[in-house]
Amino acid sequence: MPFLKLETNVALEQEQAKTLVHGLSVLAADMLGKPESAVLAVVEPDKIMSFGGTDAPTAFVTLKSVGFPEDKAGWFSATICAFLEDSLSIPPDRVYIAFNDIRRSMIGWNSDTLEARK
Repeated sequence: MPFLKLETNVALEQEQAKTLVHGLSVLAADMLGKPESAVLAVVEPDKIMSFGGTDAPTAFVTLKSVGFPEDKAGWFSATICAFLEDSLSIPPDRVYIAFNDIRRSMIGWNSDTLEARK
């Protein structure tokens, strides 16, 4: 149940956003070793944001998953930052990322919880 959300002040055309959200979905699946069919990715472009007192291109990323591998957070950070620098020209020092491990009992899906579907 990986969930990746990108909030950025970079403006995107709809097709650019669709391409980006697909790329993030693939990235999350690859990094976490989960099927892309289980990934929910969201892109929220053109947000009003300030980082370090400036509105230069910036991003806030949330990556949540059941069984999040905390020991890989540094590698995930580098991978996500490289993706954003390549895709949106956002430098890594203008990106914050929040990683979260979520208990199966705290995720609802298909009218139940993931814990109940084990």
